[in-house]
Amino acid sequence: MTTTGGQVDEERVSAELVAVITAVQNDVPLVLTTADGQLLPSGPLQPGGGSMQAGMRSWVTRQTGYELGYVEQLYTFTGRSSGPSTVLEISYLGLTTVSAVTPGWRSWLEYFPWEDQRGDDGVVGQVLAPALERWAATTADDELAQRRRLRAAVTFGLEDNPWLPELALQRYELLYEAGLVPEADGGAGAPGLPMQRDHRRILATGISRLRAKIQYRPVVFEMLPESFTLGRLQTTVEAVAGQPLHKQNFRRLVEQQELVEETGEVDTSTGGRPAKLVRFRRAVLDEREAVGTKLPIARPR
Repeated sequence: MTTTGGQVDEERVSAELVAVITAVQNDVPLVLTTADGQLLPSGPLQPGGGSMQAGMRSWVTRQTGYELGYVEQLYTFTGRSSGPSTVLEISYLGLTTVSAVTPGWRSWLEYFPWEDQRGDDGVVGQVLAPALERWAATTADDELAQRRRLRAAVTFGLEDNPWLPELALQRYELLYEAGLVPEADGGAGAPGLPMQRDHRRILATGISRLRAKIQYRPVVFEMLPESFTLGRLQTTVEAVAGQPLHKQNFRRLVEQQELVEETGEVDTSTGGRPAKLVRFRRAVLDEREAVGTKLPIARPR
């Protein structure tokens, strides 16, 4: 509430739903966008009965036509103002499947190209590492400069530190702090498409949450059709994680956790030896409270 000229102006606060809807198609991690890729699907929060999560599901279906499998609330982002009003953006992560990439679906790697570690394209080593070093050196405080270098090394897997896929949000926030992304008052230096408002940060939040979640909950199966091959399961996990997995270790882990069961059918579309089709064994959810597709150690880069 603010006072102007002896009169009291009450600040109005409104809430808006923002959906990070993700899928995987042809080994590409996708996110549903609007405004020519500049925004995530969003709209005003409508009061009513039932839980917010249930409301989110029905809202997404009405707005996009997609049925969501797994849904989880992320965070509430504040700070966007319009005149005397402040807009709270309540974000959700939702998983779905797509049979074809239609308008609105974009690879999330268009926004965060450094998050794909399945091939060495040099983005981190040749572009981001030097830019972060220049940022670290902008301060005359040697201790602060060293802390910045340490954060960059840990966050981006430099100097023999492991690449941790679930640090997608921390990586974006470090680039934001370093002024290397357009959202940071017109910063530059890091590749990737910008987004309006806080939506690129919200997308990074969703990626981090999903990557952490698949390490201990079988939510990745919500991004697959009813039946699939073990090869497609692995490439789907690799697309989400943004890193390659050891084939034998991955299949051994899936078998040990009894995550899938054979359907008795095969996939002949690969052109080679027919591959067995399997499906998620949903009894797993009843047998164990917490089980998942823990990511095996990635192959050395």
